[in-house]
Amino acid sequence: MRRLTGLDASFLYMETPTNHMHVASTCVFDPTTVPGGYSFDKVKELIENRLPLLPPFRWRLVEVPFGLHHPLWIEDPDFDLDFHVRRAALPSPGGIEELREFAAEVISRPLDRSKPLWEMYVVEGLEGDQIATVTKTHHSAIDGVSGAELTVNLLDLQPEPAVVPPPDPPWTPDRVPSDAELVAYALQSLARQPLAAMKAARRTFEMALNLRRRNRQPDVTPPPAPFQAPKTSLNTNISSHRRFGTTSVSLDDVKSVKNALGGTVNDVVLALCSGALRRFLETKGEHPEEPLVAMVPVSVRAEDEKGNMGNRVSAMLVALASDIDDPVERLHAITEGTKHAKDQEKALSAETLTNWVEFAAPAVAARAARMYSSLRVADRLRPAFNVTISNVPGPNFPLYSAGAQMTAMYPMGPIAEGAALNMTVMSYMGNVFFGLVGCREALPDVQRIADFVDDAMAELMKAAAQATGEKTGRSSSARSGSSGSGSGSDGAVTEKIGAAPAAASGNGDSSGSGKANGNGNGRARPKATAARKSSNGTKGTTPT
Repeated sequence: MRRLTGLDASFLYMETPTNHMHVASTCVFDPTTVPGGYSFDKVKELIENRLPLLPPFRWRLVEVPFGLHHPLWIEDPDFDLDFHVRRAALPSPGGIEELREFAAEVISRPLDRSKPLWEMYVVEGLEGDQIATVTKTHHSAIDGVSGAELTVNLLDLQPEPAVVPPPDPPWTPDRVPSDAELVAYALQSLARQPLAAMKAARRTFEMALNLRRRNRQPDVTPPPAPFQAPKTSLNTNISSHRRFGTTSVSLDDVKSVKNALGGTVNDVVLALCSGALRRFLETKGEHPEEPLVAMVPVSVRAEDEKGNMGNRVSAMLVALASDIDDPVERLHAITEGTKHAKDQEKALSAETLTNWVEFAAPAVAARAARMYSSLRVADRLRPAFNVTISNVPGPNFPLYSAGAQMTAMYPMGPIAEGAALNMTVMSYMGNVFFGLVGCREALPDVQRIADFVDDAMAELMKAAAQATGEKTGRSSSARSGSSGSGSGSDGAVTEKIGAAPAAASGNGDSSGSGKANGNGNGRARPKATAARKSSNGTKGTTPT
């Protein structure tokens, strides 16, 4: 039995009937690598064997009476794996559109708080006899880094699954504490809070003075402050319904842009998102004079905290320079802006900020979140930020689930009142996979934004080629065919499930079949044996 930290519990308090605070992923697998052939039972057996390595999968939430203090996790005495692992099938033809619709439907439903807060859908009926998993876990249990560690524990490095020995001592469920015990435990913990609050107040005052002095220096450009972002159609109250968009680009292409034009991989990802959002808003007749502002989660997990579940995250606001026409100047402005944002994030004490969350009154915080949503306050105020963008580095070698090789991994992050779009990015096997989650009513055409990412990539690849004096490669030429006309326009774009773009680094990697643009040029899927050194050049951020 363990109490949730204030930061972990805050994701419970922020949850409303329309704002679901779970993180998710949609992964595609090739079952031809399964020894002896694929079966749903093999997937369930694998998960059951790995449960000792997946602690949150058996944690159940226990609320404190009257909302006196943060809830507790207990080892669920009624744990039922069949409730959490479910079998599903896509309707014909089982393409990427059907998979997106299914994933959007799954993340549109809240998790049952009377059970451990996760679900996994094993999805069959995909084209090419592939399978997929759509998994969602509540943000109160994991952040991006701890979620990635769970994924690593669930997957293997080879088709033959490793067998995890039984834990010693064996897992034992907890007894559900009585209301009297919960109240007594809460009062004992609350008695220590006044002293902690005094210390937090002193540290916060000192931090505010230091930050003020820093931002007044002539060579410092402070990042955007909350509620300075321009109002757009992205920034409205949300419903409980979701849309899901996907695309992918080559990690080699992203690195080529970084090497030619400067910045980091994360800066290039932000520039791709900025270019896509700029084009999308132009199609809506929106031309914000001020740059869009992204909320970028940042992991503050120390080395000795790796392996611990829960949340260790902070966040920074970054101007996306969407008001700049030239894509190269836009990238340079983003690079400069992220530098200032990182400097300020370092000046702020993440520990001090998270300490204040410990003092939140659960009952008050939850009611405030519901009131904010029901009164549609987000429609009346300037947004705190326009969009959430998160970049999570992943492995550059193949992973397997119950023997099936993973060919694609699309992350899915939560949206918020006043910010109806989340763009989360994860690298895997030399590719960068974009997962876009949007409110169905505010962004019914969220896939157009994903398609515009391809156009933004084409712009930057062309500029990178000009900067290095080299001709664009085959992959860049394929993307250039869609640039200008817009992938999100009337031109048809067909994305294959599990497809990944070919690298444009001149290494000739063009194995397999890939995403086909309107010009008919394909993008290649990497071979299963194409294990490359895992590195994307920047410290990863984590999805919220």
